[in-house]
Amino acid sequence: MTEYESKLVVSRRTREAADVVSLTLRHPAGEPLPRWEPGAHIDLVMDGGPTRQYSLCGDPADLAAWQVAVLREPAGRGGSAYVHENLTEGTPVLVRGPRNHFALRTAPRYLFIAGGIGITPILPMTAAAQAAGADWTLLYGGRTRSSMAFADRLAARGDRVRISPEDEHGLLDLASFLAEPAPGTLVYCCGPEPLLNAVEERCRTWPSGALHVERFKPREPGPDAVADSFELVLRRSGLTLTVPAGRTILQTVQDAGVQVLYSCTEGTCGTCETDILDGEADHRDSILTEEERAANESMLICVSRCRGSRLVLDL
Repeated sequence: MTEYESKLVVSRRTREAADVVSLTLRHPAGEPLPRWEPGAHIDLVMDGGPTRQYSLCGDPADLAAWQVAVLREPAGRGGSAYVHENLTEGTPVLVRGPRNHFALRTAPRYLFIAGGIGITPILPMTAAAQAAGADWTLLYGGRTRSSMAFADRLAARGDRVRISPEDEHGLLDLASFLAEPAPGTLVYCCGPEPLLNAVEERCRTWPSGALHVERFKPREPGPDAVADSFELVLRRSGLTLTVPAGRTILQTVQDAGVQVLYSCTEGTCGTCETDILDGEADHRDSILTEEERAANESMLICVSRCRGSRLVLDL
């Protein structure tokens, strides 16, 4: 399995809001970049720093440039600080991707909900919905108006967009926005964990598959998460391994000398998704939908484990 990987150059850096900068990335030789669809993200592999995933928020039709927007998080793990302090115009940065586990499905009507920097994957979705002639509405919240990236651009789209800073209007009015399940309507939400949890709770009565969320941080394991050791069979490699309680599948596979693609090691980027040939996964990622988990066809081996004593993977 291979994916696009190249050194790109920051051709433009723009302040989009308080503590938010956007980077426009181009190939130094002007080569076209791979196509992407709304919801996709890329890895920024910082020189001497961490690897972090950021949603593409530009125009998918523009193959000459990719755009990401990054919120500086003082309590973060260092990735956003590195971007803000080091990725100035003209700086090269290694980029991998794009990948998409938050794809926009075709529907006649959409309800988009964004909190803070969660607007980044939603922004191109609204443009795609508009271009497709779909009915759509965006509810966009943030701490203050000055902290909300792209708010001015979105306000120009009229009453389809409801911009609701918390210091002016309080928490987002999800009760009215998601009041009744609507046939043919899909809900897309990205933002901080309290918002995602609240939206998931409101959408419990909606049809299965109506809600789609993207998390920037790993989901906490459920109370029934198992931690026992289990037998791991790598079908293509011809290996049978033991995954101990204190090691992940990814670590165990790497210890055995098997090369696999991975990035975040937190179940949020999807790089290490692997097909399941036999056995049942204990899913602990923040990507797969409930339907995908129930299908038991693939898993994220950086965080997920096995429900049972044996798991066979296509590795």
